[in-house]
Amino acid sequence: MSEAQDRAFDELAPHYLLDVPRAVAVTSVHPDARLDPAAEYGRQAPLIVEIGSGQGHAIVSAAASRPNDDFLAVEVFRAGLARTMLDADKAGVRNLRLIEANAPEVLSTYLPEGSATEIWIFFSDPWHKKRHTKRRLIRPGFGDAAARALADGGLLRLATDWEDYALQMREVLDAEPLFERAFAGEWSDRFDGRVMTAFERKGIAKGREIRDLVYRRKPRV
Repeated sequence: MSEAQDRAFDELAPHYLLDVPRAVAVTSVHPDARLDPAAEYGRQAPLIVEIGSGQGHAIVSAAASRPNDDFLAVEVFRAGLARTMLDADKAGVRNLRLIEANAPEVLSTYLPEGSATEIWIFFSDPWHKKRHTKRRLIRPGFGDAAARALADGGLLRLATDWEDYALQMREVLDAEPLFERAFAGEWSDRFDGRVMTAFERKGIAKGREIRDLVYRRKPRV
């Protein structure tokens, strides 16, 4: 990381970065660890979680424009976390927290059940080589973890520039009994709350079409 990014961890992490108990790996979350959103953010507010926040462009912009909501960025790459903290601090954002952790563990155990109003997954690694597609985040079984973390009626928003991954996302989530489509037609309209990021620009420059999806968490019975 750069000197500025190292400084971000020294000076900004105490406010932005959640200190979570680990299991085995450095990005693991101990199964007994739980986030207390009201205590962490100092209030009761809608919680929006972005999985794979990268450099933080989308979530910092959203947190700055929506001060009445709380935001949680989930990322495993430290340089991205540092950049996010630096940009958040520059923008005066205080309703954002970051966690350096594996997304499935955050969704399955760390977040309280039904605590998230929305979950965002924008341009997650498509693992486009055929032998690697089994590593994709959105695959059979993912819906259980996402549905656990989402409140009834909560939204799961996704975007990708890889057509075959978009088709897989749609196939997987259409088959999930705890979710229903929140769009009509083949694909969702572009989410207005998603700013244009480097990943999206890169995909467009290469001639790839951006596809959005949005699913609603069905009520618990």
